[in-house]
Amino acid sequence: MRKKILIVSPAHPLRGGIAASSERLAQAFMEAGHEVELLSFSLQYPDFLFPGTSQFTDEPAPQGLAIQSKLNSVNPLNWLIMGLAYRKKQFDLVVCRFWLPFLSPCLGTFLRLLPKSTPIVTITDNIVPHEKRIGDALFIRYFLSACDAVVAMSRSVLADAAVFAPKKQHFYHPHPIYDTYGEAIDRNAALAKLQLPTDFTYLLFFGFIRAYKGLDLLLEALADKRLQNLPLRLIIAGEFYENQEKYEELIRNYNLESKIIRATHFIPSSEVATYFSAADLLVQPYKHATQSGVSQVAYHFEKPIVVTDVGGLSEIIPDGKVGYVVKVEAKAVADAIHDFVVNQRQTEFTANIRQEKPRFQWASMVELLLGCCK
Repeated sequence: MRKKILIVSPAHPLRGGIAASSERLAQAFMEAGHEVELLSFSLQYPDFLFPGTSQFTDEPAPQGLAIQSKLNSVNPLNWLIMGLAYRKKQFDLVVCRFWLPFLSPCLGTFLRLLPKSTPIVTITDNIVPHEKRIGDALFIRYFLSACDAVVAMSRSVLADAAVFAPKKQHFYHPHPIYDTYGEAIDRNAALAKLQLPTDFTYLLFFGFIRAYKGLDLLLEALADKRLQNLPLRLIIAGEFYENQEKYEELIRNYNLESKIIRATHFIPSSEVATYFSAADLLVQPYKHATQSGVSQVAYHFEKPIVVTDVGGLSEIIPDGKVGYVVKVEAKAVADAIHDFVVNQRQTEFTANIRQEKPRFQWASMVELLLGCCK
């Protein structure tokens, strides 16, 4: 039976992984025959709270999606007006993304104004934020208490949901594959677009750069003596969300300049395929995490991955099969990189990635969410 679905989430022209994945989820609902509206933000973060250069993308809007940018995260009058307006629309299911307690007053108030009979499910990218602040727990509980069910994309977040909302329904579904960035292109062609030579193994650190993502560990790993004489280069592709200088100091101190390729700006969707097609190995040396959409971009482009054993990363990267799960330390990261290059693991790992990909389907996420309508 055709359902009317509301997805409350950042969406175009807001940029970032949550916006992209919610747009893809909307497409998956539509592919299953349902009507979907995306309710996004006219104001997501005040500028002083946003560490990047811009919250918005200049890329064209995804075709065929009904996106309304109307929520204002800091205006309580807006929350009331929007809640009352959407109360009249009679949706069969509301899916709300949650990743930051700052948005709890806005989202929690809006959801409370919808009809009590409408099932409300939250997909929680995080429950406990990466950068903790006073008042987080109160805000988290306020938001979760407005929902009927919680879907977590890692088991660590599922455990957090059980703590903060023990009486709610809890479900686990791994992050589906990001297949919205087009198909892979020939490696040599991708390297040519980036004006890079073909006779190196390219490591890729991808996504916005914050302390918890461990770029410093990766730079320390590159300084390992075993890697110094290997034909390795590291592509750093992503915008700095903190002070860049501390990383530049590490590059100087470890004498790594010749091994670093900087693309330290926001990578638009149209360029994602180029960077992943050029890379041989994605490295995610996170110090803590829940799950990662970047891993699922790598799955789409069939690239082996190094992850640290934090959060739910090990749940989607079978160690020694599609990549490596290592301790949160530079030597362990260097061990994995050394093994990958010296023992020429790429062909083996790529074949195994193709076998693993069916685990991460959008259709099964849609099926899980629709089950909450019953």
